[in-house]
Order: sequence, then structure tokens, then C-alpha cells
Amino acid sequence: MATLTRTILFTDLANYTDRVSRSDREQLHRLLKAHEGLVRPLVESRGGTVVKNIGDSFLCVFPSATDALRATLDILDASARVDSFALRVAVATGDVEEIDGDVFGDAVNLAARILHKAPAGEGWFSAGTRVCMNDAEIPWESVGRFALKGITGEQKCYRVVPPDRCWLPPPVVQAARRGALVRIEGSSTALPSMPPDPVVLLEGLLPGSRELRQTLARLPVLDPSAIYLNAYRIATVDRQGWSQGGHGLVVSTVQALDAAVKAETADAGLATGDVSGIDFSETMSITRIKRRTPGQEVVLCGIALPAVPFSEVVAGYTYDLIADGSWVAHSDSALLRVEVSPRGVMLRALSPGVAVGGKLLGSGEPVPLSEWSRIATAAGEVTFVPLSGGYRGLLAGQATNRIGLTAGQKIELGRSPEPPGLAFPTRPGGKNIRWCVGERASQARANGFTLDRVLAGRRQLALTLGERGVEAQPLHTECPTYLVRDGRLGRVTGRTVVKPGDYLVSGTALAMVRNT
Repeated sequence: MATLTRTILFTDLANYTDRVSRSDREQLHRLLKAHEGLVRPLVESRGGTVVKNIGDSFLCVFPSATDALRATLDILDASARVDSFALRVAVATGDVEEIDGDVFGDAVNLAARILHKAPAGEGWFSAGTRVCMNDAEIPWESVGRFALKGITGEQKCYRVVPPDRCWLPPPVVQAARRGALVRIEGSSTALPSMPPDPVVLLEGLLPGSRELRQTLARLPVLDPSAIYLNAYRIATVDRQGWSQGGHGLVVSTVQALDAAVKAETADAGLATGDVSGIDFSETMSITRIKRRTPGQEVVLCGIALPAVPFSEVVAGYTYDLIADGSWVAHSDSALLRVEVSPRGVMLRALSPGVAVGGKLLGSGEPVPLSEWSRIATAAGEVTFVPLSGGYRGLLAGQATNRIGLTAGQKIELGRSPEPPGLAFPTRPGGKNIRWCVGERASQARANGFTLDRVLAGRRQLALTLGERGVEAQPLHTECPTYLVRDGRLGRVTGRTVVKPGDYLVSGTALAMVRNT
């Protein structure tokens, strides 16, 4: 039977299960009729057909990917005006079979799986739809790569951006909250004053225009990933040209952008004037924080990367960075993935906003790490420190756990330290490990081998704040602890002074002593 290329659209009522438990049959009937009454005319007005309803969902088909996404925007806009329910929408494009008025095929399955990932009030779509649509008509942005049940490989997903919505990229949010967001509206001949570590947001400038190039030329030298352009509809050639320069995009209308920035600054307790509407002749006001009396603390701040092959067991492995700044063996919503093999270290972006050395990466784009590098992510900045010997390097970022150091008190670190202490992260499962061939690897796999468990002890080391400063004392006789200072790795064999900024490495655990 011949197949046809079609675009599938699913709509779904958010919180339907909860509503079922709280509604009688008549209320549920009215809810489903209201859902259909909202969706059907909007779908048909864009050339689509409502094929059937499946529980609280409607399956629709379109001959055009662009029209399906325009209908998505219509549906989201209409449902936002109705207090009684919220909808989510998912769209996918591919070959389907039409049989007795129904549709079947991979595109149907993919759209259904994307629907389960999309939050309420959002419309997500597949990479196939992205390729087929006219993106000069559709405001859209990437939401990352996801593992979808029953679908081979990780799938790139995107979302449409309604005119009243703005999802600010994490670096823009962080800058707004600390009073370092510089909004430049239109073109000007004067230079702006910049706070330390600014994020610049350019508004009212057409992508690819001479005015935009002139404005960029007038800015001081900044990390390219700290420069964002606000645009709503942007053609492929302009989007690619802007992104290839290492810059970021904020896809929204001006009104939605204003509302989003005001919401972030209000949450941070900043005045609107701290971040919005500056003129090139004005000076940005900066929120200053009064410092406390310096102290010291030990923090867990990233992950160490043992070299492979390891002990005829591990041929390679991966770890994923997630939104809270921690590293896990595997996540369906990771920001990035690092892969270690005998050839070296490879980083792969899995979500928007990842930049290495100031260059923004596309979703899924791999970058080898061999030199000291700064990596910008939604979880904050991560620094890659290359090492030799038993480790390929360190990925040091935001503190995920910490404990203060008090004079004379002993602090233990390990997988299960005595109190007071700091426990190393445990990452169960071997899904991230590429195993060696042989009996030794097979036995280790069957016994639940993980790098975290094998390379670090339950009570690994102790830290004490004394007259000489912070001193480290190994507690485990078999699992070594290393100190990294100025990029050099050395084993801690006895009582050793640890200076602020030194890294302590135990297995995959990475700790640092720092001033507070």
C-alpha cells in the first residue's frame, strides 16, 4: 500500500487524570466536547482534518507542516484564553498510511511520544517537521534531545513560541537576577557602560542587517556566547549566520520579552531600571553584595575522568550533566554528555545554550576536549582541566554539595563518611559504561560494577583546619586520593596541606577547598 507524507498533530488535555477523579460523567462529557469545540475549527481552518479522539487526545492530520504549526499556535492561543483547561500539542512529519479514514505510521508514534514530553501550554514538534516547515512563518526554538519510549535514538525536539510567551535562556536569566543584563534597543553611535561579566541582549535589530553588524562592531570585546539577539520570526540563513558566530537567540515578541525580564528581576529583588531600556549614554546600575568575613569550606564541584581502558573492564564511558549542576550516569533531559575513550575526551551538547570557548554548540554537536577550556551551560560555567597519567581531566563547575570547615574539627569525605562529612555522589547502573571484552569485564558487569563504587572508599579521606591551613589525610589504604594544583596531579600519601583552589580527586569524585 502506498504511503503519503503527512504532518500529524496531537492535542492533549493537561491534568486529565486528576480531572477524571474529581468529575462526574456529565462534567467529563462537557470537558471533552469543549476540547473538540476548540480544536476542530482551528485545525480545519488551517487545512487539517481531525481523524479521531483517543481518550482526552485528538489525532489530526495535515498536508502541510507549516499549516500544522500555525494551527498549533492558534490552539495554544485559544486555550490560554479558557480558564477551564490547558492543552499541550505535539507535531511530527513523515510517511503514513491512510486506511479507512485512520492514519498509521512512525510519524503518528513519534508525535504521540513527543506529546508525553511536552509541558502543558506548549507545542513541541519533531526534527522532520522542522525540515519541512517554512521557518520564516513559524517562531520556534530548540528544546534539546530526548530519549522517547519506543523510538530509536535520541530525538531532537523543538517548540513553537506563541506571541505572549518568552523562554529566557539560562544565561540571560542569571544575568538579569544579578543585575548584569544589558539590553540595547536599536542602533546608536555611543558606547554603553558595561557591568562586570555582562550579558548583552540586542533588540529591535533585524537579523543580517547592516545596523546589527554596526552595533556588534561598537561593543567592547565580549565572549560571543554572552551576546543575544531578540527576534520573533527569523529565516534559516539568518539564524544560521547568527548562531555560527557563537551568539545566542531569544525568540519572542518584545512585549513577551519585557514581561519575562521583569518577572526575573522582581524575583531577584532588583529594580526594573537595573536591566531594561538602557541608553548608550547611560551607566548600568549594579547590585553589590556585602561580603562576609572570609572562611573556608569544602565543596563537591564536578567530576573527575579516569583514563581508559581500565583494568580490562572498562573500555569507555559517558556521564551526563543535568540542570542542577550534578553529573549522572544517564539522563533523558541532560544538558550535555561527556564521553571518555582511549582516544580522549569528547563533549556533546544535548540542549541549547552550551558553549565551549565562547562558541555555541548545536544540539548533538561533538567537541573534543584536550586543552583547558571554559564550558557555558544552563547549570553554570564548567571548566575542563586536562590531566595526564591515570586521569584524562577534570570537569569542575558549580558546587553541588558543601560543608564548612571549623578549626580543629575533622571532616570526612567518602561514599559513606562518618559525621560530620561530605558524601560522594553515587551513580547506580552501568548504562554509561562501554565494557571490555572478556571474562573479567563480564563478571564485573554482573556484580554491578560502577567507577564511583570501585575507585573510592566508604571513608576515603579526612580534612582538618589547623594552624598550617587545611590538611588532608588519606583514610583508605587501597583507593588513592590525588591533589591537583596548577594542572598537575599528585597522589596524597600522608598529611598534606590543601590550598584554596586545589582540587581533591577520589575516583570520579571532585572536591575543592575554597574561601567563602
